[in-house]
Amino acid sequence: MSSRRSAEVKQMRSLVRSRLRGTRPGGDPLQPWISGLSARQSNHLQKLLPSRLTPAAVLVPIVDRPEGLTVLLTERASHLKKHGGQISFPGGRIESQDMGPLEAALRETEEEIGIAADYVSPVGYLHDHLVITGYRVTPAVAFVRPGFELRLDATEVAGVFEVPLAFILDASNHLRRERSFAGLTFGVYEFPYDGHNIWGATAGMLMSLYKLLSSK
Repeated sequence: MSSRRSAEVKQMRSLVRSRLRGTRPGGDPLQPWISGLSARQSNHLQKLLPSRLTPAAVLVPIVDRPEGLTVLLTERASHLKKHGGQISFPGGRIESQDMGPLEAALRETEEEIGIAADYVSPVGYLHDHLVITGYRVTPAVAFVRPGFELRLDATEVAGVFEVPLAFILDASNHLRRERSFAGLTFGVYEFPYDGHNIWGATAGMLMSLYKLLSSK
């Protein structure tokens, strides 16, 4: 690998650490999801959503590969009743034994795809996100050291793939679409990549990461 490429990877690694340093879990989960709606529309939407959101957490795994950072994603098993076949981050409901969102995300990651916490170095959190099925999701961002062995839980995960972080940070790869819900129409983003279509809450989290890393 060229010295220039090595310097670029080092610079991106430093950017991720600096932008996420000191971040905490939380924030209004509606704020990023309804970006662009008026206050009246936001209030209308709020009344239609579940009054109690189930706390959940996902790991946003940035694989620290020497040739370039990548974001690891999973394809959910097609037979699942909720979000079957969709692209997602490893994670799930925060259980009573979990100390918090990070612990839940680490536990679910090891259960779903076999990456042990020894390979994971947490760096911070993105804004909480709402999943329309009634979950409030806290994304915990972490670097993942290469060398891990994937062990997929076939009852939940059909496959795993990685997307270059540089692809996510290139605005030309963001596909804007109009979505309608409860009589409201608003813009959302998707990330088509290598035969996969990343949309919904996962795309929303990637947009949060993009905004955080791209802001001046």
